Order: sequence, then C-alpha cells, then structure tokens
Amino acid sequence: MGRGVFMRANLAPAGDEAPPTPRAARLAIPFDLPAGMLNRHAIRMFNRLYRARATPEWKPSREPYAKFLFPLDAIGHWNRMYGQRGFFQHQSVVPRAHAPSAIRDMLVAAAASADASFLSVLKVFGDRDGAGLISFARPGVTLALDIPMRGPATLALLDRLDAIVRAAGGAIYPAKDAHMSPETFRRSFPRWSELASHADPAFSSSFWRRVTA
Repeated sequence: MGRGVFMRANLAPAGDEAPPTPRAARLAIPFDLPAGMLNRHAIRMFNRLYRARATPEWKPSREPYAKFLFPLDAIGHWNRMYGQRGFFQHQSVVPRAHAPSAIRDMLVAAAASADASFLSVLKVFGDRDGAGLISFARPGVTLALDIPMRGPATLALLDRLDAIVRAAGGAIYPAKDAHMSPETFRRSFPRWSELASHADPAFSSSFWRRVTA
C-alpha cells in the first residue's frame, strides 16, 4: 500500500513570535510538460525523494500557516506538470467508521489502474457538521488524489472511486469536481433539492446542469 509522511499542526498560542513570512515561489515550470512525462516511474522517483527529506523521528517546528496548508504554492505554475490534457482531482470524504476499508479500496483501485496519482493527501475532518445545504466538510476522513487525464481509462477509474464513496455513505467535493454523476451528487448531498428551489433560472453552470440532469 505504500508509505507516507505524517504532518500535524496546532495554532501557536496568542502572543508568540510569528514565524517568517514564506517567500514567493522560487521554482516555476515554464511550459506544459510533454504528455506521458508524469508517469509511474517519475512519480515513484519523486515519492522517494520526498520521503527522503522527511526526518525519521518527530521534529517540531514553527511555520506560517500558508506554508503548511498550501505546499504547492512553492512551485509556480505547478499545474503545467500535467501537460495540456490536465488532470482530475478526486477528493472525497467518508464516515470514520467506514474510512479504513473505503480508503484502502480507493488506494488499491488507483494503484491497480494505469493512472498514477502524483499527489495524494489524507486528512481527518473535525466533528462539526457543515452549515450549508451542500457543505462538503463533515465528520470523517477525506482523501484527495491528483490523476492525470489519459482518456477512457481515467474516467473508468473515477467511476470506480465514486462507487466506493457512495457505498461508504460519503461525498465528493463539488468545488473540485469535473466528473461526478447526478446519482453521486444526490447521494453526496441529500439536501440539494432545497438549494435548487432557490436557484435563479437565468443563472446556471455546466457543473449544475450536469449534476442535476
């Protein structure tokens, strides 16, 4: 199943000296990389280098919140790594009771496919329910997978991941979605029809038309 680097943070006490402000991105990708360059071999090498940077023991440090929460901002135009066809980000949340099996099933499905996730992030949400009619955040565990677009095989993988999330009683993050079906959307957000009743018929989006079809 692979390995990962665990990071955890707490807000510093009020009055403590603030850490230095993070510098602007020192690295930048100047053009779209050729298709296929971000393959299994390249991702395996990147993962080994990334893990080698991590200390083998617990090491506390102080950092600005932006550096901790948005590490990709350290690389300018990082999206160009995926080439002109771009990528999908599949981010889901599943209840904690079903998280061990559902997260494992998603990772196995991604590993067994022809697609490799360049960036995989696993987080635990708090116990507070979302306040909105289609709030994504809720008690549970969220997994995000960045998957290069390679055609029908990629879409089939996304269908498989969505099915695992539905079976676990979870949800797909609508703000990052470009694929989920109306069935997945309605299962993810049972109160969607309440929001639809307030929709302005003169205002629409490709996302809303797709998931409410």
